[in-house]
Amino acid sequence: MAVVDDRGFFITWQAIRRQLAAMPNDLYLIRLIHRQTRRPFPGERLWTAVQLLNVTTIRFLRVRNREGCDVYIQPFAGYRNAGYILVDLDRTDWTVVERMRKHGHDPCVVVETSPGHLQAWVRLSISPLEPAVATAVSKQLAHTYGGDLASTDWRHLGRLAGFTNQKPQRLTLGGYAPWVKVVHTQAGLAPQADALLQSVFALAPIGPPAQEMHPAAPSVSLSVFPQSAPTRIAAAEAQKIYGGCVQRWHIRQRFPQPDWSIVDLWVARHLLLQGTPPAQVQDILRLASPNFPRRHGDSEDYLRRTIARAVSPRPRPPVCAHHAGTSPSPSPADMRSNSAGGR
Repeated sequence: MAVVDDRGFFITWQAIRRQLAAMPNDLYLIRLIHRQTRRPFPGERLWTAVQLLNVTTIRFLRVRNREGCDVYIQPFAGYRNAGYILVDLDRTDWTVVERMRKHGHDPCVVVETSPGHLQAWVRLSISPLEPAVATAVSKQLAHTYGGDLASTDWRHLGRLAGFTNQKPQRLTLGGYAPWVKVVHTQAGLAPQADALLQSVFALAPIGPPAQEMHPAAPSVSLSVFPQSAPTRIAAAEAQKIYGGCVQRWHIRQRFPQPDWSIVDLWVARHLLLQGTPPAQVQDILRLASPNFPRRHGDSEDYLRRTIARAVSPRPRPPVCAHHAGTSPSPSPADMRSNSAGGR
């Protein structure tokens, strides 16, 4: 990093570095919201950790912050959650954080957004989570620990440390905007991450969102996937597992003519999330997917590609080459969901 003779700059750089180190991800979405108009600064930005810690980037964000913009962040995974759940706590009572640890829901990052307000990030998965799953887990954590239920959307943003909280109601007695501070970091998955995810499926079985019902399939490298191994599960058991997913997700009711290739992908993601070995997931699809192999000329290659898609994030938009670049324009719904993002 270039030497910058600015104590405020160094505080910001150090805070960003601590937060990103404890919540690693390939890309981060940054959103700037103006305090008076509550409107987003034109364009959302996708940056790597290295780019976010660049002198030019930090200077750009600090200028926008001084102009009245709050700075928000979200680990980015396209149309899915990157595995990080935000718990927006409306207090600095550290007993709630201790309770989270006691129950195995250890935050990887806790940020003090202003005196009396905390935000905790809990990492539950190293692979992306479906939106419905992430939202359900977020609501469960908010209910359990007294979090803000309005901040439980799967793509909700939290504050980026190292900048000031520009909300008028958060000003200090002297009229200054308080710093957003990192108060705790501990990289890694929460100890009870798997159990928490399983509880969500058990209490409210969740199916993939209807808008993902499309046949497009990106190209993937198959070099990491072995050739199909001998069947590890009986046909009856495979059909019970696959059929259970179809029934719980109401596939036939929601889609009169389902694209079973997409359903295969959903089932694969669900089973892999539960810890089912990839080879066994292939067996389940081979034995239970309706009319398999259908139109697939090379069924084994199809199975390997399906597993590859299930364990890999969706293709991501290109990283902005410069701080003035933008990510693809969000839909109006996207703009509304996090326009006020956090405390």
